[in-house]
Amino acid sequence: MTETPYGLTVEVDASVEAAEHAMRAALAEEGFGILTEIDVKATLAAKLGVEREPYKILGACNPALANEALGVDESIGLLLPCNVVVYRSNGSTVVSILDPEVMSRVADAPGLDPVVKEARALLERALAGFVDSIGADSG
Repeated sequence: MTETPYGLTVEVDASVEAAEHAMRAALAEEGFGILTEIDVKATLAAKLGVEREPYKILGACNPALANEALGVDESIGLLLPCNVVVYRSNGSTVVSILDPEVMSRVADAPGLDPVVKEARALLERALAGFVDSIGADSG
């Protein structure tokens, strides 16, 4: 698992479809559901005639944590849900999760830190569970 300034990422030797399926299951194990799904490949093909490798954006939400965060700062909804991206790059499938700590850096709302830390811990476990179930190339 590697960290970027705004996310946690792994690369796997699996199809986008298999990785998406395994990631959805790993998220569900940690109490997250998928609220939104954007098929970027299909959208770009339909709207722009652009062909690209598969790329999906999944909007993951843990209802209890979302409720806590909204109780601290109603406008935090602008930063929800936690996006998970699954895409092909250089022959591997990449899975990246938005680091919830980005929310606390942006919102700077007192009381948000415990919610963010719990969300990050759950998402880290989901990503680790995903890697255990599907196997990782690197990262």
